[in-house]
Amino acid sequence: MTTVNDVELVIITGMSGAGKTVAVQSFEDLGFFCVDNLPPTLMPKFLELMKESSNKMNRVALVMDLRGREFFDFLFKALDQFESDHVTPRILYLDADDEALVRRYKETRRSHPLAPAGLPLDGIKQERLLLEELKGRSQTIYNTSKLKPRELREKILAEFSANKQSLFTVNVMSFGFKHGIPIDADLVFDVRFLPNPHYIEHMRPQTGLDEEVSTYVMKWTETQKFLEKTLDLLAFMLPQYKREGKSQLVVAIGCTGGQHRSVALTEEIARSFAKDYQTRVTHRDIEKRKGKTS
Repeated sequence: MTTVNDVELVIITGMSGAGKTVAVQSFEDLGFFCVDNLPPTLMPKFLELMKESSNKMNRVALVMDLRGREFFDFLFKALDQFESDHVTPRILYLDADDEALVRRYKETRRSHPLAPAGLPLDGIKQERLLLEELKGRSQTIYNTSKLKPRELREKILAEFSANKQSLFTVNVMSFGFKHGIPIDADLVFDVRFLPNPHYIEHMRPQTGLDEEVSTYVMKWTETQKFLEKTLDLLAFMLPQYKREGKSQLVVAIGCTGGQHRSVALTEEIARSFAKDYQTRVTHRDIEKRKGKTS
């Protein structure tokens, strides 16, 4: 049972339009249990749930989207209660210059929540005054005026990641084209042109996880050429995807049934990148047609 002392609690707040949506998505990618727009009045109850929770709530991020003075009174009381229970919340305050916020409101054609019928700048100024005290209590402040969403995400991942490294996972998946292309694949490679172990009777019920099948698939010149070129392409592309801010990339390798060739090559590709990236392997269709065409 996780005690409240073990909880890492981050409160995400700041100016409307400064990037709280990007922030909470980034914390979700870091494995935080996230609650968007939690009213401060519910924070004491939430504290009780944290105390009683399992390890799934030992990293928590709360988005506090405040709309009036009464919210601050509840918030500050809740913060004091957290500290009296041996939890020191870390407040991440997102700010931006008035000009940048006005531009964002115009681009999205939204009205400011504090000035629904007035000018965005009026609401921005009112909100800035309301948030002044909270900003003073914040441990981390980001001005997002000149930050792209990707850059804000990178700052958060670098600051709040448990290992201080940006998370990036390479998911390598085998599949069979006859069962459909994976809808979540970012890159798809077709290896149906390679020699097929299905036509060797004693290999038919085996899979690419079996050494005999893997050796057969990998022994061909065309397999080695395909592997060489694919690894070279991925070695170039993966850092670009990571720099762009993606949290994961799904690389799908397909043969006919997803049992022999794609499985063997998926294992080989994942093994090649395991030392440089967090890598996961999935064999989607390996059990669907054992002993049949792959």
